[in-house]
Order: sequence, then structure tokens, then C-alpha cells
Amino acid sequence: MEFNETNQKVGTPNLHAAMPYVADDSRYSKMVYRRCGRSGLLLPAISLGLWHNFGSVDVFDNFEKVAYAAFDNGITHFDLANNYGPVAGSAEENFGRILRRGLGAYRDEMIITTKAGYDMWPGPYGEWGSRKYLMASLNQSLKRMGLEYVDIFYSHRPDPNTPLEETMGALADIVRQGKALYVGISNYDAEQTKQAVAILKDYKVPCLVHQARYSMFDRWTEPELLPLLEKEGVGMVAFSPLAQGLLTNKYLNGVPADSRAARPNSFLPASSITPEVIAKIKGLNEIAEGRGQTLAEMALAWLLRDKRVTSVIVGARSVAQLMDNLNALEHLNFSTEELAKIDSILAK
Repeated sequence: MEFNETNQKVGTPNLHAAMPYVADDSRYSKMVYRRCGRSGLLLPAISLGLWHNFGSVDVFDNFEKVAYAAFDNGITHFDLANNYGPVAGSAEENFGRILRRGLGAYRDEMIITTKAGYDMWPGPYGEWGSRKYLMASLNQSLKRMGLEYVDIFYSHRPDPNTPLEETMGALADIVRQGKALYVGISNYDAEQTKQAVAILKDYKVPCLVHQARYSMFDRWTEPELLPLLEKEGVGMVAFSPLAQGLLTNKYLNGVPADSRAARPNSFLPASSITPEVIAKIKGLNEIAEGRGQTLAEMALAWLLRDKRVTSVIVGARSVAQLMDNLNALEHLNFSTEELAKIDSILAK
């Protein structure tokens, strides 16, 4: 009788040991990579966000499969924050567990990011942008994930009461300490961004990237922020590219009982899905069908048509949903007529 090196009968499944993760050899064959601003760093056009699908209330086996499928398809960028979950901190803990269970063998092929800025622990030092909070938060994040450094650390939001020089100075020192390779900002308006970029230049630690909410339904970045980022050589990463799921086929006929909008305390309240919004979704879906895409695929492609957008962050709840998002890369071009129709629908 044959035995393998684990003293198990050959051909007999080991029910007590999980198969070690081995990445797909063809993982870089289809992904599109874009330079992040005027830096040496390339990011995948589609990145995986671990916001509300990787917490302690979710099913670990499911989001572990999503993480592996993402990397197997060339998604090297995994985006987190200290308060992602729920509960706060649990997304980082779960991602650390995924790293230990096999994904961490590919650490040098990955861009792992985290942020600090929102409420994380009690007392006056548990949120916003002080040096005390940012440094303490990053130390906690590194422990939760079992990492020595992150690739990008963000100030998650501007602090109206802390001097911007203090917040940016903390980011610069974090790079000098080797706890982050790059730094960025998130949720800063154009004027705040201009000031932050200038301060970081003085510290000789460039602002690598700005992460902002951007979608067909939320175009606040277009008039001032995107031109500024292009001028300053700062990359742009878009979050909520599907407008919390509105830009999918889920809401074509109203609010399904199992949808995000139907949940209590949702970031997408059902009251916001008006007949006018549904009419826009249906109109956009018709254009997507004419392009041979789902609405989600077209919404992602619409963002990526702009070369100033380095990457879009998706928050897939399943491998199937992730693969649908990745299909957007197969058709990124838009005709002038398609863009005009889209603008006409969005302007209504």
C-alpha cells in the first residue's frame, strides 16, 4: 500500500487538512495594470476592497474564496481600513488569517493598503488626523494583519481641527519608519488635496494616490479634483464605483428583499431608490446590453475609460460577482454616441 509524505494513504482524501493555496500560474495574463500617477507603482485596473464583506459577521470560507479568486485573476491590490468589518478591525484580522493560510506566500506580489481617520476606539485619540491616532492605528493594523509594513497608508478623511501639517507630517514619518512604502489621502476635496500634496512635497514624501468616491451617479471629482491630480502626478483610485450596488441589475425592478438597501441601517437606504433613479438604471442597462455587458461591467468600464483613474475598487460578495466585475476589462472603449446617451440619462 502506498503512502505519501504525510503518511496518508495515496488516493484517500485528508479530511482534517485544508489544501494549501497555490496561485494560478496564469494570474497575470488578463489583468490590465496602470501606473499610479507619476510613480514607479502599477496597480491593477480592478482592485478588491474589504469594506463590508470581510467582517466578523460574514462567512470566512466565502470571502477567503473571493480573495484567492481575486489574486488568481491578477488583482494584486487589496484595500482595507482600520474600521472595516463589521465589527471594526475584523476585516484586517480576517485578511491576516487569509495571509497566514496561504496568500501571504505571495506578499511581494501584493499591494496591501489600510487607512485611519474614522472612529476606532473610545476617547479623544481614537479618530481623526492627529499624529497620535494615525501612528497608533497603523501599529494596531499591522498587528491585526501580521505584517511588518503596508504598501500604502492613507489619511482616511481630513480633520477640521488638526493642522494639516501634523497629519501629513505623521504620514511622512510613517514612510521613514518603514511601516508604509507610500502614503495617500482619501475623501479630501480639491483644495484640501492641493494643500496636502504641497506639504508632503516639502517633506520629500510624495502623495502617491487619492482615493475618492466616484461613479456614474456621483461625479463630484470631475470638475476640480481629477484635473488637479493629473497636474500633480497623483494617482486616482475610485471607491463605490457601482454606487453601493445601484449600478447593477439588482434594482431594475425595485428593492429586492435580500439586497443591501433592504437591510436596516444600510449605507444605501431604500428611500433613496426613487422611481426616477430606477428609470436611470433601466436606461443605462439598455446601453449596457447593447454593448454586450452587464450594467456593472459597463459602470466599471465607464470609469476606467478615463486614464486618470488608476484603479476602481470592487467589493464582491461572491466569486461569481467578482468575475462579472472582471469582465469589464474586456470592453473598455466607448463610442461618442454611447457617452452622449449615458450623459443624457444621468442628466435627467
